[in-house]
Amino acid sequence: MELLRFATAGSVDDGKSTLIGRLLYDSKQVYEDQLESIERTSRERGDERVDLALLTDGLRAEREQGITIDVAHRYFATPRRKFIVADTPGHVQHTRNMVTGCSTADLALVLVDARNGITEQTRRHAFIASLLRIPHLAICVNKMDLVDYSKARFEEIRSELEEFAVRLEIPDLTFIPISALHGDNVVDRSPEMPWFQGSPLLHHLEEVHIASDRNLIDLRFPVQRVVRPRSGGLAGFRGYAGQMASGVLEVGDEVLVLPSGFTTRVESIETADGPLERAFPPMSIVVRLADELDISRGDMICRPRNQPACTQDVSAMLCWMSEAPLRVGAKLSLKHTTRWVRALVREIDYRLDVNTLHRDREADELRLNDIGRVELRTTAPIFYDEYPRNRATGSMILVDEATNATVAAGMLRRPAS
Repeated sequence: MELLRFATAGSVDDGKSTLIGRLLYDSKQVYEDQLESIERTSRERGDERVDLALLTDGLRAEREQGITIDVAHRYFATPRRKFIVADTPGHVQHTRNMVTGCSTADLALVLVDARNGITEQTRRHAFIASLLRIPHLAICVNKMDLVDYSKARFEEIRSELEEFAVRLEIPDLTFIPISALHGDNVVDRSPEMPWFQGSPLLHHLEEVHIASDRNLIDLRFPVQRVVRPRSGGLAGFRGYAGQMASGVLEVGDEVLVLPSGFTTRVESIETADGPLERAFPPMSIVVRLADELDISRGDMICRPRNQPACTQDVSAMLCWMSEAPLRVGAKLSLKHTTRWVRALVREIDYRLDVNTLHRDREADELRLNDIGRVELRTTAPIFYDEYPRNRATGSMILVDEATNATVAAGMLRRPAS
């Protein structure tokens, strides 16, 4: 079955965890012992009804505060599709967690409290979803039961967010009125909102088309490991292991290896289940080549007439995740696909206001949760595509060499001029 990765986002107390709990509960994905546990916890807390948010709020601090702090991943399946859901925190303090939770998502669910309408966090999360090039965005207007299932209120929120979304790059935008607490339009259509002619949330998740979202045009195979068994019947075997980032690779294809620039042909494609004639993302494979070339971890296999940019000067949109600010002159480690290089921050072009989309070109630093564009100089070339074209080879992280902490997630743009 096809796999859909989706992430939830929204302001604090908009009902993200309750929605995921309702999805799991109404689709019969909750085990009896799990249900007994959350029923017991709900009774101990004095709740009037079972708090389905406890299915995802696993940390003790989260349960005590009633908010999501960490990114909680849950797995479930229906007869039509498998799902991995990331329940991300809504507090502005934990925006970095939201970025990491959404980084691999095919679809983002942004919840809006029908009483409060569009908030700063709603705009922030919609913008981040656009920045991360998540192809599908579903706006769930939650707590409709608290506004008497008002069509007028739903349309008011929809109109306001559509006006803001015009300035973003969102190819697929959907609005669904729901009540996560009561299950309205979550798994089954709600009789309380006969005016809504769209699909319930689960049906939308099952039917949204994601097959064409992957880049199958640009062949990119970052080498993760050189495989050279030294004993047994595989003596003399030499292959290159890694995960397909994009494109399609077939036995017999002519390929080019970066940075050497040598060309050769694919002799075979091996997997744990046996040989293949063709591979595509996100398969993990071992590639054997017709010629013995000097290839190591971090090298890139592509097509001779379709190569990524190869440069030491790069421009990137960064989400800064460290409490220590980023300033010009900072030296960090940069990880891109399977390649590690050192990087120097040459310039901060601007800091972005996610509410107004204003570019502050006077900014001289990026602070925790800031988003801005920077120019970097690396000690060795990296092989990348612009992020809007290829999310796999257009993304990277920055790591503090002293603490080994990830301090930024970045989306690579055109080579710096």
